[in-house]
Amino acid sequence: MRRSALLFGTLAIVTVSALIGCLTSERVPGPGDSTNSTNRTGAIPADSEKVLPGGDRYPPQLHSEEFREPIPLGGNVNTAGAEDSPFVTPDGETLYFWFTPDVDVPVEEQLLDGVTGIYVSRRLDEGWTEAARVVLSHDVSLDGCPFVLEDRIWFCSARPGYTGMRWFTARRSDGEWVDWEEADFDPDHDVGELHISADGGSLYYHSDRPGGKGSNDIWVSRRVGGEWSEPLNIENVNSEADESRPFLSRDGRELWFTRTYRGTPAVFRSILSDGEWQEPDLMVSQFAGEPTLDGEGNLYFVHHFFEDGRMIEADIYLAVARD
Repeated sequence: MRRSALLFGTLAIVTVSALIGCLTSERVPGPGDSTNSTNRTGAIPADSEKVLPGGDRYPPQLHSEEFREPIPLGGNVNTAGAEDSPFVTPDGETLYFWFTPDVDVPVEEQLLDGVTGIYVSRRLDEGWTEAARVVLSHDVSLDGCPFVLEDRIWFCSARPGYTGMRWFTARRSDGEWVDWEEADFDPDHDVGELHISADGGSLYYHSDRPGGKGSNDIWVSRRVGGEWSEPLNIENVNSEADESRPFLSRDGRELWFTRTYRGTPAVFRSILSDGEWQEPDLMVSQFAGEPTLDGEGNLYFVHHFFEDGRMIEADIYLAVARD
């Protein structure tokens, strides 16, 4: 399973054998261990300067009147490091995302820095809380791509004993994630970043598997007899461009995803009508991707800051739904 570093996908395209060669049995805090959110900001290079919207050369461009202008998510989520791969729960009260303190650090070093990985922040009356590390292994691992449904989390990971990037799940019990195990996806299905329908019966994901229209496409697999069926290409939403990072609304009627548009990632949406996905509409363009929505229809996505052709930072943005 291939990943693109900080391009709304969390992990770098790497030689898998080299990545796994970095894995050791070094002990890291386990799911029940305390975490310190200050480690996240403390790991950011001292000379890093937070990019603010006023200094953004390529701000996200809204193409829909359904939302207010997108702004950086307030509270204690965004930093001078890189926040990426967001997932917000339907109640809008919990945000999971991936973080690394320095986008210039090679993935092999991210693996061992003790900071890079999945984080969670809670929304309170006073704003979003300091993010805490979601630790999903007692050994060195590189976890990302979080997706949560009810009391279970799905995540991609490189860890000892497994070849390449794999999908895993864990169960929440008494506020902790426990009993992690490998997800039951057929390796031949080549499952990329995913979203599972609210009823647990449909798996939407991106892949460059054979039979697509070009580069990554969005595919769907159904849960039949306890197994995931052969994936089907969602032809109406795919194109010769790259489609990836799907999000399915809780009622199953809206399919959001990332598509390359005019050379940069953009957010698109397709509506289900008469059982068919309709031609997607452009919602937000210019280095905007990996959409996720809460139950009120508020749109969260990743925005990457570029300078002189180089990506320097990534933040989570919010576009509030109009009444």
